[in-house]
Amino acid sequence: MEKLLEDMKKAMKEKDTLRLSVIRMVKGDLDKIRIDQKREVEESDFYTVLEKQIKMREDSIESFKKAGRDDLKEQTEEEIKVLKEYLPEPLSDEEVMEILEASFEEIQPESIKDMGKVMNHVTPLVKGRYDMKKISSMIKEKLQ
Repeated sequence: MEKLLEDMKKAMKEKDTLRLSVIRMVKGDLDKIRIDQKREVEESDFYTVLEKQIKMREDSIESFKKAGRDDLKEQTEEEIKVLKEYLPEPLSDEEVMEILEASFEEIQPESIKDMGKVMNHVTPLVKGRYDMKKISSMIKEKLQ
């Protein structure tokens, strides 16, 4: 959060409008969480907001491609690059498999009904560092 605020000041000074607008959107979402839920923003909230912003822009890129709007597509790709700067180092497939193996050993799931337990255990360990859709499908595959 501190880095975000420092970068916002820096973007203002350098008149980097793209970076400034992206940072302000993220800060706005974080402020909304803080105000609506009457609590301090946690690291998991920060990553959730970043992932939501990235996903929203990725969906927009698809629409821009269909509409032939390369200018908007390129701008949105730049915005995604700015957002990804704030995410932690991504996990490798091998690291994720190790986390899943350890979680399965600890939880001992017996059927697909235990998927929620496994997801609840794995999510804090990989949030913001690996695609949650892939995690979900990997867990389903292991449970079947």
